[in-house]
Amino acid sequence: MLHFTLRGHALLALFALSALAPGCGSERPQAGDTKPPASGPGQGAPFENPGGMWLPEQMAQHKDQLEALGLEIDAGALADPTASPLGAVVSLGGCSASFVSADGLIATNHHCSTRALQYNSTPEQDLLTNGYLARTRAEERWAGPTARVFVTRAFRDVTGEVRRDIASIPGDLARYEEIEKRKKRLVAACEEGRPEVRCSIAEYFGGGKVSLIEQLEIKDVRIVYVPHEGIGNFGGDIDNWRWPRHSGDFAFFRAYVGKDNRPASHAEDNVPYRPAHHLKIASAPLNQGDLVMVAGYPGTTNRLRTAAEVESAVSWQYPKRVSFYEESIALLEDLGKRDPEARIKAQPTIQGYSNYLLKTRGMLDGLVEGGLAREKAKLEEELKAWIDVDPARKAAHGGAIEQIAAAYAEHQKTREHDAALSEILSSARLLDAAITIVRMAEERPKADAEREAEFQQRNWERLEQAQVSLQKSYGRTIDQSTFKLAVKRALRLDPKERPALIASLAGGQAQTEAALGAAIDAIYAGTALEDAAARVKLLKTATVDELKESRDPMIRLALEVAPVEKAIEARDKAYLGAMTLVKPRFVEALRAYRGGMLAPDANGTLRVTYGTVRGYKPEIDRPVYRPFTVLSELVKKSTGEPPFNAPEALLDAAREKRFGPYVDDDLGEVPVCFLSDLDITNGNSGSATLNARGELVGLAFDGNYEAMASDWLFMPSITRTIHVDHRYMQWVMDAVSGADAVLKEMGGTPVLQ
Repeated sequence: MLHFTLRGHALLALFALSALAPGCGSERPQAGDTKPPASGPGQGAPFENPGGMWLPEQMAQHKDQLEALGLEIDAGALADPTASPLGAVVSLGGCSASFVSADGLIATNHHCSTRALQYNSTPEQDLLTNGYLARTRAEERWAGPTARVFVTRAFRDVTGEVRRDIASIPGDLARYEEIEKRKKRLVAACEEGRPEVRCSIAEYFGGGKVSLIEQLEIKDVRIVYVPHEGIGNFGGDIDNWRWPRHSGDFAFFRAYVGKDNRPASHAEDNVPYRPAHHLKIASAPLNQGDLVMVAGYPGTTNRLRTAAEVESAVSWQYPKRVSFYEESIALLEDLGKRDPEARIKAQPTIQGYSNYLLKTRGMLDGLVEGGLAREKAKLEEELKAWIDVDPARKAAHGGAIEQIAAAYAEHQKTREHDAALSEILSSARLLDAAITIVRMAEERPKADAEREAEFQQRNWERLEQAQVSLQKSYGRTIDQSTFKLAVKRALRLDPKERPALIASLAGGQAQTEAALGAAIDAIYAGTALEDAAARVKLLKTATVDELKESRDPMIRLALEVAPVEKAIEARDKAYLGAMTLVKPRFVEALRAYRGGMLAPDANGTLRVTYGTVRGYKPEIDRPVYRPFTVLSELVKKSTGEPPFNAPEALLDAAREKRFGPYVDDDLGEVPVCFLSDLDITNGNSGSATLNARGELVGLAFDGNYEAMASDWLFMPSITRTIHVDHRYMQWVMDAVSGADAVLKEMGGTPVLQ
């Protein structure tokens, strides 16, 4: 179900965030054979991955190709999200993961553990830097009140129930609201009497297909083992989005439930969850050309968007996003240098912004310098010509592209104002909390079905937990400073495009940076909302009349901002209401033009992508990259200083050649990371990488800079996924960290300590 608040979407108007996160790679390009494998035994045509993050139900169409590439399991299993191996794949609500033991052990990426580590860190016990290993299950640390594991249990097509007769509904906003009512009814019926279940509505192909998804929501998640930052984030931003990589980007959590194996709130006497399926470690070595598959929950791609949307991204959205990240990172890093506690609180945000900054630059480079924006526009012109030449096609699809462009242009008229307010609300987290309190007070008196989706009773616990969790990452200096930065950026706009909040802060004075900064300081000095208990109490009990009587300056500011936020939401809803009629026509034309095989854009739901282990040429006149990196390269790269500060225990084990059974015969040493030609994006971080037997061979965690714009247009020759190799994961656990219990639990055999 769509969620519209600027706060919930963190830079909704400006940032449809799509990125993976820090990731792995060889010292220099190495010449090698990257000829793709033949499409099948005895067939001459090589396999060239066309891209696609496929719905499980679409996998039946790929049976012949998968078997030709060497699939050894029943291809039908990949079409069933409740069977093995897909039944072991889970979502963490932003990252992907998978069960790797019968006792609820979960494997994901190191960078997906940042929030949990920050929640448990202090300047004296810095888990963000040092990692964490629970020697016993009693030592496994709670990841915090907002940590979740979602286990998909069922999909149901509800397209007819959601879209029935929507063309007859007059008015775009009314159409949107009627569709939302239908979605809320479906979700309510799905969850009724089943508190352990979380249901949601997902739209595909521009809204032309709608599914009701049922998931088990596990609320007690605990840290089991996260390696040192010098392993998990080796190379940092210098290596991020680059090959070669040498990052051990892996981590382990455990899902806990009540004694009846059903989800329960965090409690000391909860027990490990017993999943229906879990993945097994690969039993055969991985080689160049081998079939690999990734199953996970990719977040956002833009391949079914129009040329008008590409142009907006290139000329406005991405440049604005880059400047926001650059300024925010510089500010937060400076604050962290002055105060160790501020560094810990700000680190997850810095890491996330740094990652998104690099990807956004890469997408901008690919769309502009790489010519993909022009290519996208050219393809759209070809599509229009194909539609116009045939009367039947013109009747079905004619005018759709032009109608989308016109509606999009109208929606973009307030983009500067809306983006500025979005930046402020995502930067000033205490103001964000105050607006949540105001909106909750407005929504609580309504019947539950009439409330905005975010404020329905099914979400009250989440809203309360968010306020509790905020306390671990909130710092007045950080919040004040980022608030001031966002206001400073808004001051650069034409006065008529500035949010009214700026004038409210100025209080009739000149709108200068100094005056607004002083006003912000006064608000923080006078508010009581820095106390989590006070926020939760107001969230649960405050009425609108009581809030209007409040003298708290943060509440008073929130009362002024809330109506503006709702006006933006109304514009967004009307735009989407218009798109529900026209966007499916455009996508159907695109599907027919491409011959029927079309993957929907990523939207955070379960997908499967497949391909082969394969290198690439970063440039036409450069040698081909070998698709594996190895341990000796990491040792050479290590300097002892971040981000190339591999722990001494790792360097000692490598120098002493304590490799055990983790050596690859062809490479002659322990592999660290590998490349594939798979198609992934943000949200795939932590996704299980499977071999032809459906066994775990690694975890996807990154892509390559040259192909960042593949979120808009897939580029088979250079689009690559970077994975951490399971053999390196096992070697680190065995030879470096002493994580023998974890290794044994997932089916390995420690031999080196």
